[in-house]
Amino acid sequence: MKPRQQRMLAVGLAALGVVIAAAFTLRAFQDNMMFYVEISDVVQGNVPDERKFRVGGLVVPNSIVRESGELAVKFTVTDTKNSLDVHYDGILPDLFREGQGIIAHGSLDENGQFQADTVLAKHDEKYMPPEVADSLAKHAAEKEAATVVDE
Repeated sequence: MKPRQQRMLAVGLAALGVVIAAAFTLRAFQDNMMFYVEISDVVQGNVPDERKFRVGGLVVPNSIVRESGELAVKFTVTDTKNSLDVHYDGILPDLFREGQGIIAHGSLDENGQFQADTVLAKHDEKYMPPEVADSLAKHAAEKEAATVVDE
C-alpha cells in the first residue's frame, strides 16, 4: 500500500471510531433520559410507553398509608387539579411529609398505579423543583380563571 492510501485508511478508521463512539453515547443518553410528566397528563393517559418518567406535586394531607413493619408506603400527590396515587417501597427522605413538594421517579404498572423507584423531597422552604412549581402555578391560574368565569 502506498503512504497516501495508508493515511486515508487511518483517517477513515478514525472517523468510523468517532461515529461508533457517538452512537454509543447517544444510545446511553436515550436509555437514561427521564421525562417529567404532569399529573394531569398521567391521569389522562398521556405517558411514555414502557419508559420511566417523573411526576411531581404536593403530598395530599392524610393520604400517607404505611404497612406496619414494612418499608412499603402509599401516598397521593396532587397538582391542585388532579391527584395520583404513588406506591413506593423504600426509605423516604427525611423531609418527606404531608403538604410537601416532591418528585417521584418511576412508571405505571399494568393496573395504572404509579410505582416509584425514587422519591425526592424539596430541601428547604424556598426551593421547589421547577417542573412542579410551573405545573402548580399553571393549574392554580386555570382554577382562578374558572372561578372568575363562574362569578
